[in-house]
Amino acid sequence: MIILGVDPGTLIAGYGVIERNGKTISLLDVGVIKNTADVSMPLRLKKIYSTLCSVIDRFHPDEFAIETAFYSKNAQSALKIGQARGVSILASVNHEIPVTEYSPREVKKAVTGKGAASKEQVQYMMMSMLKLKTTPKHFDSTDALAIAVCHAFKISTPRSGFPQKKRRVDKNWKSFIEANPNRVLRIK
Repeated sequence: MIILGVDPGTLIAGYGVIERNGKTISLLDVGVIKNTADVSMPLRLKKIYSTLCSVIDRFHPDEFAIETAFYSKNAQSALKIGQARGVSILASVNHEIPVTEYSPREVKKAVTGKGAASKEQVQYMMMSMLKLKTTPKHFDSTDALAIAVCHAFKISTPRSGFPQKKRRVDKNWKSFIEANPNRVLRIK
């Protein structure tokens, strides 16, 4: 299964393409889409869209994962990131690739074990997990890889031959105790 992860941004957007084969995850491509502040927003969005379409055409990913919008004190920043997310998602949808979104905290927890991990910790884990020989120049690219890896960890592979177990949810303590008498500690 090939997964494209995207860390959206209008000046620098990161992307990472990985392949999951059973429990093995390998790097296929990683990079950034750079824009400059003197370029109009519509042209920046066009570059993000066309570059991601090119990446999709090269690797034919099965899944697309992107970071959710985060809430910022700066409304302009949030709007701009929302626009970058929109064209990124549109590139995926136009290629009929399923889209999944993950919060920054969820991604960090999945790849480092800590939801409040630093960008340096995420970068270190991506370099270690994917055996990168050189450190990427931008955190955006390792963040995009982390989003893809998070998705690889979270999804179940329908081709594995193993049906997903349904998680039983008890309505109350009484039904839990009745269903699990061996887990009840009896004090005498």
